[in-house]
Amino acid sequence: MTEPAIPTPPAALRRSIGLPLLTLYGLGTILGAGIYVLIGEIAAVAGTAAPAAFVLAAVLAGLTAFSFAELSGRIPQSAGEAAYAQAAFGSARLAVLVGLAVIVVGTVSAATMLRGFVGYLEVFVSVPEAPVIVLTVLVLSAIAVWGIGESLLAAAAVTVVEVGGLIFVLFVARDALGELPSRWPTLLPSPNLAGLLGVLSGAFLAFYAFIGFEDMVNIAEEVKEPERTLPRGIVLALVISTVLYFAVATVAILAVPVAELAGSTAPLAVIVESRGLPPEIIAGISLLAVLNGALVQIIMASRVLYGLASQNLLWRGFAYVHPRTRTPAVGTAAVGLALLVLALAFSLGGLARATSFIALGIFALVNASLWRIKQRDPARPAFAIPLAVPVLGLLLSIGTIVWEALRLARWIE
Repeated sequence: MTEPAIPTPPAALRRSIGLPLLTLYGLGTILGAGIYVLIGEIAAVAGTAAPAAFVLAAVLAGLTAFSFAELSGRIPQSAGEAAYAQAAFGSARLAVLVGLAVIVVGTVSAATMLRGFVGYLEVFVSVPEAPVIVLTVLVLSAIAVWGIGESLLAAAAVTVVEVGGLIFVLFVARDALGELPSRWPTLLPSPNLAGLLGVLSGAFLAFYAFIGFEDMVNIAEEVKEPERTLPRGIVLALVISTVLYFAVATVAILAVPVAELAGSTAPLAVIVESRGLPPEIIAGISLLAVLNGALVQIIMASRVLYGLASQNLLWRGFAYVHPRTRTPAVGTAAVGLALLVLALAFSLGGLARATSFIALGIFALVNASLWRIKQRDPARPAFAIPLAVPVLGLLLSIGTIVWEALRLARWIE
């Protein structure tokens, strides 16, 4: 008599990510498009006060980053934001809506980066946009399916190059800092209404540049000791990116006229070229930076699909894990297809603004989730923040959404 076959358990995600790799992953997705692509767009609306816009955006993002840090230690699961909402409010429908919103943010953000990639590629060669985007999406999706360890090692290596590229820009334009003592008042927001509105609008756009720290929670099931590693990685990534953003924005405004920055699709290349160096140097690094940012967004969005599907909140097919690579192959393919459509259909500025709107809505809900959880369960995890932090983060997120919506509707001029 033959024994009944024991069913093979489905493949699970592999825990292979420590603090250094996690921090580099977060930096890679934060730095990917924010400073390499959007500095010109931000200068166009904030003018010489662009550095102040980055600082304001950092404050807004930082409050929510601390909320994410505590929640990631309390609930270390893939589909993090959806899991937080379900734990706080007990609604599976709300969890699905949040998870889908996170996926939209990831794919729209990656599409933004791909549009920026085409802009920097044109520094080297004039190419048709659509074929480049299609080929790039296929290659990035294949890398994401290859394996989480391999994908993150590749992303980490490129992140080191990204940071080096920003330091290179600071070095070649360091002479501009000599003008700081006489020009620093121009870097502050103008005291008139138009100047303040410009900085607030620039901060809304610059907020997109900080989106990425929240992606780190969505690979929680592949992180070693996530209760301790995730909060530390989130805080480290945000602090490092804030320092780099402020420094580069300051040097950019001092080194190049605002009109030149605002009118360029490759703004950092303009800075390097203004110092007599070939723009191809920074353009090449920028290409890698933007691709890296898009890669980590694909990884993140596919993990959210996996997390929702594995909890039976979406089609179970998205929870399929390739038995050899141990990655969510079907979810990755779905994200790649959505990314392709968005990148081909929308403009850079529109994509970034849409990402900021959706992300702020998610951030408001995450802050509300932590507020509710802390009231219901006062136990302090390894990383804990005062209750006032998520409350303030919630109010600022909602206030920023309302303000920018009124401005776009021209109720505020």
